[in-house]
Amino acid sequence: MSRVKEFDPDQALGAAMRLFWQRGYEATSMADLVDATGVARASLYATFGSKHDLYVRALDRYVGERDPLLVERLAGPGPVLPAIKAVLDDFAADTESAGELGCFVVNAAVERMPADLAVALSVETSWETLEVALTSALVRARGSGELVEAADPRRLARFLLVILEGLRVVGKGRTGAVRARDAADEAFAALTRWLTY
Repeated sequence: MSRVKEFDPDQALGAAMRLFWQRGYEATSMADLVDATGVARASLYATFGSKHDLYVRALDRYVGERDPLLVERLAGPGPVLPAIKAVLDDFAADTESAGELGCFVVNAAVERMPADLAVALSVETSWETLEVALTSALVRARGSGELVEAADPRRLARFLLVILEGLRVVGKGRTGAVRARDAADEAFAALTRWLTY
């Protein structure tokens, strides 16, 4: 008969995610994770594997919580361009609320890529998800007449992806919020050259 776990793995993973998000991989020790989760080191290893395994699981959880919301927003009914403007505005506004915490995906990319293949896969998967959602939205926009026929949805989606992730990087700086707001406005202005009206 197997022994019942004395802790909630989901809660422990959530606590580990917040700690890794705040401190990064290298600056977080197993002792820190024990303190943050309230779970003994041996139990953490038995449940999640190594510190690296736990980090990747925490990153995947963050992606799993964030990305579906973006996809849903971009796939919603109605005109596409206002939804894209709202996403740009939200990313810019997040730089003010998240402060130095930033985005876990961006933090992981800056700290661990390209050498860490498992992290690279998680980050690239997140970027691909956003790119596909943006491309699909822009295809709809072109099909409904919001964008001119000459617009290339995939190239525009990649442009927006780089802007959105760049907002998160610059947002970590002292004056990042102001820069992010201006950049988001200019990115949408650049997109409007493809409008049909």
